[in-house]
Amino acid sequence: MSDNSRVKVIPLGGLEQIGMNMTAFEYNDSIVVVDCGLSFPDDEMLGIDCVIPDITFLRENKEKIKGFVITHGHEDHIGALPYVLQEINVPVYGTKLTIGIIEGKLAEHELLDVVKRKVMKFGQSIHLGDFRIEFIRTNHSIADAAALAIHTPLGIIVHTGDFKVDYTPVFGDAINLTRFSELGKKGVLALMCDSTNVLRPGFTPSERTVGSTFDSIFASHTKSRIIIATFASNVDRVQQIINTACKYNRKVIVEGRSMVNIISVAREMEYLNIPDNTLISIEEMKNYTDEQLVLITTGSQGESMAALSRMAASLHRKVTINPGDTIVFSSTPIPGNEKAVSKVINELYMKGAEVIMHETHVSGHACQEEIKLIYSLVKPKYAIPVHGEYRHLKAQGELAVSMGIPKENVFLMESGDVLGIGKEDAKIVGKVPAGSVLVDGLGVGDVGNIVLRDRQNLAENGIIIVVLTLEKYTNQVLAGPDIVTRGFVYVREAENLIDDARDVVSNALDDCLKNGGADWGKIKMVVKDSLGEYLWKKMRRSPMILPIIMEVD
Repeated sequence: MSDNSRVKVIPLGGLEQIGMNMTAFEYNDSIVVVDCGLSFPDDEMLGIDCVIPDITFLRENKEKIKGFVITHGHEDHIGALPYVLQEINVPVYGTKLTIGIIEGKLAEHELLDVVKRKVMKFGQSIHLGDFRIEFIRTNHSIADAAALAIHTPLGIIVHTGDFKVDYTPVFGDAINLTRFSELGKKGVLALMCDSTNVLRPGFTPSERTVGSTFDSIFASHTKSRIIIATFASNVDRVQQIINTACKYNRKVIVEGRSMVNIISVAREMEYLNIPDNTLISIEEMKNYTDEQLVLITTGSQGESMAALSRMAASLHRKVTINPGDTIVFSSTPIPGNEKAVSKVINELYMKGAEVIMHETHVSGHACQEEIKLIYSLVKPKYAIPVHGEYRHLKAQGELAVSMGIPKENVFLMESGDVLGIGKEDAKIVGKVPAGSVLVDGLGVGDVGNIVLRDRQNLAENGIIIVVLTLEKYTNQVLAGPDIVTRGFVYVREAENLIDDARDVVSNALDDCLKNGGADWGKIKMVVKDSLGEYLWKKMRRSPMILPIIMEVD
């Protein structure tokens, strides 16, 4: 069977970690890309702002790409769009709120006039090349989340996006389980299901349960100012905070750039209902007493630049944490952020605030029973777990087998694998480039492993610059060697060490130049080796050594 008559599923991210979700679907000359997300840098990625998927495969097949189809408006699904669309300008399809949030990003990157967007309704389909893509309503921690039924010439592939089953959502309707069941009756070729919470048994509680927790917090803290940190994109959570604030006659201040942006988009599109005179600006805060105020802020993940972290560290220009303030963390730390979050909590306690974390958050992702429900409705032939680390994918693979899917029909893929699904069978038929591209400021991909290694080295050991002036032709040392250090030792307290280091370099230079014919490369090498060896012996440290040679006529 030729490769061309297979539907190819090509994940380019989202399978090794939570984040950076992106999957290409290919059939003959049509490619459709689902989601285009970023992930956040880990501790080793010094100075990196965000991480986006490697799009070499998309770049090489640019003319086949019919569009980006987006499941929902979270950063790990839309964050890379502004970077990718600069190279691959194709239309973007998504539901109303999702497109609203994307337009905010495109405006920031001055792409609003050049990128086509189309707002899709639930139940609607769009034809893109050989594919027909249908949007199905699901629930998640952001409104307007969609699952996708990708109708291909060989059958239907269902992609759940990030989802949970919430029968009592705060905004909009419950997940359309009927449609999943109808697709299952027709016959589904493959199911790509969210694995984030697959390790948790049972069901994910409804978003509404958080509302009653807020109510009891407000009721028992009538005298203190309440500050609630949550994800900017969790519009339903913000709605519940506002509802409770109104009930207890408190004014609401929104703080944090991403929070302000998303709330204004959601309000404009009527996904948020805020009664008049509820919101006040941060400048108006001084006109009210503590018991009349609620602050909704970013920083629930301990991000150093987010509003709550700046408040905790006394760096916020307009908000000072006072003893008696009540701080509510309405989120759980994303894996890897625990250290940053506990640092912020400790700082808040030191300022005399009370911190509440209990029952103030429910997940936006399905637990085991909801994932089983989707499998039992959809009855796929093949299972392709997505969205998670390897342990999550493996656990969902085992769950799929327990739901009656043959073991050989479960594919635990890595980013870059090409799964070819044919009429008779499915198998991995190739590999495309995949990995991480680091974004630092305006530079995309210009910081690689070598630069990161240098940053690591500079951070750990500092730098020593050795400056010398040589006479042209004779290579006589006219001035220097002068030694400048940064991040290695405090020079004023280590003058002897620096003097000795200068002597070591001078002696090594004399030996090197005595024999004549030494080129600059050799001189630099001698400086590095002699100084490196001396400092290691003396201090057991290896700073970066940068020789600078000047030539004078």
